[in-house]
Order: sequence, then C-alpha cells, then structure tokens
Amino acid sequence: MLGMSKSIYRRLLVSFLATVLVGLGITGIVLSFFTKEYIYNAKEEELLRMAKKVNAAIHNSNEVNKQLLDKLAMLDESFDTRIWLFDTKGKIVATSMKDEMLTGKSVAVSIASNVLHGKSAVTELQIEGLDDPMLSVSVPWGEGENVYGGIILHAPIEGIEKTFGQMRESILWATLFGVLLSTIMVSYLSWSISRPLRTIERTAAEIGRGNYAERVQVDTSDEISDLAQTINTMAQKLEKVEQERHHLEQVRNDFLANVSHELRTPLTAIQGFLEALQDGLVEEEEARQKYYAVMYTETMQVNRLVDDLMDLMKLENNEVNLAKFPVDVADVMNRVAFSFHQEAEEKGLRMGVEVEDELPRIYADKDRIAQILKNLVKNALKFTTTGEIRMRASLEEEYVQIQVIDTGMGIAADDLDRIWERFFKVDRGRSKNNKGTGLGLAIVKELVELHDGKCRVESTPGKGSTFTIWLPRIKPEN
Repeated sequence: MLGMSKSIYRRLLVSFLATVLVGLGITGIVLSFFTKEYIYNAKEEELLRMAKKVNAAIHNSNEVNKQLLDKLAMLDESFDTRIWLFDTKGKIVATSMKDEMLTGKSVAVSIASNVLHGKSAVTELQIEGLDDPMLSVSVPWGEGENVYGGIILHAPIEGIEKTFGQMRESILWATLFGVLLSTIMVSYLSWSISRPLRTIERTAAEIGRGNYAERVQVDTSDEISDLAQTINTMAQKLEKVEQERHHLEQVRNDFLANVSHELRTPLTAIQGFLEALQDGLVEEEEARQKYYAVMYTETMQVNRLVDDLMDLMKLENNEVNLAKFPVDVADVMNRVAFSFHQEAEEKGLRMGVEVEDELPRIYADKDRIAQILKNLVKNALKFTTTGEIRMRASLEEEYVQIQVIDTGMGIAADDLDRIWERFFKVDRGRSKNNKGTGLGLAIVKELVELHDGKCRVESTPGKGSTFTIWLPRIKPEN
C-alpha cells in the first residue's frame, strides 16, 4: 500500500508541476513578448511626439549657436531625453549635453538618407564610439523644403530591459510559489486518497482472513466512498453466506447425529435379539415369538424413519408434485378420525370432528392433506393420556382454518419455536415410551407451505396443545 501511495503521490506531483510549469511558462513568454512590444511601441511614439515638438521649437534655426544649444538643453530637461542634431552629411553638429564628445561623429548613412527623404522614425541607431544600445527616433530638422539635417531623440534601453528583468523575476517567483503550492496540494490530495485506500486495504485483508464482520469507515462522498460501500455490501453478503454455511453445517451435523441415533436404537435391539436367537439362548417358542414381534416392530420403525426422510428430502428439494383438485376438508377429516378411532379408544380418549356449515373447499392434493392431518393426530395421540382429541375446521377470510386440539402434556414455551425442526422431540426424557422419528411436524410444515398455507402452534404445559394450519380456500368465482 505504501508503494501505491508513493505512486499516487508521484503521478499527482508530476501532473501538477507539469501543469504549473507549462502554464506559467507559456503565460510568461506570451506576456513578455506582448508587453515588450507594447512598451517599445509606446516609447517610440512618445519619442516621436517629443522629436516633432523639438523640431517645432528649432525649425527656424539653421546655425549652431549658443541660443540653439540653450534651447536643446532646456528641451532635454523638459522631455528628460537626449537630443542630437546632425547635418545633411550625417555628422552630429549639436547635442543637448554639456560635453561635446559626440560632436563630429556620424550617424549611419541609411538613417541620414531616410530622414532627408522625409521618413520620420528610426528604431535602430548606430553612433560611432557608442556601444550601449539605445531606443531612438529621428525626424527631419527644418520645415518644408528647408531641411537642415535631422533631429534624433534617444533613450537608453537599459530601463526597458530592467523592467523586463523585473517581470521575468516576478514570473519566476510566481512559478516557484506555484511549485510549492502544487507540492502542498499534491501532498494533501495524496493523503486524502491514500488514507481511505489504506483503510479499505486493511478491511479487505480482514475479510480475506475470514473476518466478515469488518466494515470500511470512510467519511467522504466520492468514488472512494462508493468503493467502500461496495466492499461493505460484499462483506455483508459474505457474512450472510458464512452464517448460512455454518448453519447448514450445523444442520448437517445435527441431521447425521439424529439419524445415527434414530437408527442405532432399533438396529441395536434387532442385533441383540438376533444374537440371542442365533446362539440358541431362547428355547421356548413363546419367547421366540416375542423376540420376532419386537424385531418386526423395530424394523417398521426403521422403515418409517427412512420413508419420512425420503419425504422430507423430496419436499425440501422441491421434488414433490402436488395433484391438486377441489378437496372437501370435512371428508378428509372424518376419514382421518376414523383411521385413528380404534387407537384412541384403546387409550381411553375421545375423538371428535367439528366442521363449520357450508365450509368452502380447498384446492389441494387430497392425499397430502390427509398426511398432514394424520401426522398432527398421531402427534396428539402420542402425548395425550386422558381427555380428548378434536379436529375443527372453519372459514377465516381467504383461508380454511384447520385445528387439531388435544388435552395432552403440552409444550414448554422454550420449545415452541423449535417444534417444526427435524428430529426435535418434546418428550426427550420419555422417548422410549413414545417412539417416533421426530420428522412428522417438519413434514407437516413443508407440506403446508407447499400448498401456500401457514401453520402455528399454541400450547400450555399440562393442559394441551393446539396445532393450527391455514390453507387457501377456493374463491366463489372459481
């Protein structure tokens, strides 16, 4: 992550510095060019105006005398510029300076020729004996056809170059300030980007190690925040998948343990009886018949367990196809009550059926509805020793409500939420007396949901339980 941070910092720094340097460089070059051109042009025009004013003051003087020199000195002080006069041959005959060191020097022949032909401005001036560059203008000296020579006004370029130097220095300082500011901005931007990225990296590493409860905390509202939210969503889904995996693993382990337990008990009994019979320990025919009866009972228990397991697996894998037709609930309830009537009488229990008048039919698989009721009644018979078992059906809005009510031992409040689980048994302490697979109610729940219904149980320990299922009714228009 440190390398990534350095890479981000380096790329941002190069980008910002390149932008600043190129931008200020181009701006400085363009600004210098146009400013220099503007200053030179302005200075030339100013010198040209002053040169014409000088000529207006001395155009009647064609001889160099003290009066002319005094005028030149006065104009020098007024315009703050040097004034030279040269004759028609190009020789300097008078200056506005006190010393006469330039007197007798010659100007360039081209300049003298241009001025004598009426050209009034020159930007380059070459004077014998002078090496310093000057910005100069020249105009004819005289009036009309009376041209005595030329007037030259010049100003050293040193001041203009100094201005340009100051401008270049200002641009350089601005560039240095821009570089410094860019470095500071890049450092901050790099920090603001790399800090949440490091947080995301640490969180991703924790998620990679299996800590799916870890979340990214980013207090920005940009693309990095969107990335953090995506990672949080992914972690949430992974956490949910992991929880489901653990749950499925626990269910699988519980399933194997329960199946092993349910199979071990009857198989152990069968093995013990077979060994006794095989070793000839049971000689009396009556005793052998009892052994055979017990083994038959245990074998039937294993068969019921296998059948229930197959039914439950098919239901959970959506491999059960319902043959739905209009079903008369009262008819199914009476048939189920009749099939358990003898068993209820043997235990001294009353079996009753209550059906509301003009109860509408349900659209369902008749055999599966009978299986649901048989499992509920069988469960009620198992845990009811005195009293009665009643099946009751009534209309409740869009559903037909079917209840199986018993006066048995009841179910503890802590067990109510688990009553529909596979292999869960309320009578864990009395499982030897009440044999069952522990799958009946799980099958009931799956079948009810397969019919788009719902189920619920209410119970009071010592007073009995009420199992209620709701199945969609057939609407009158159907």
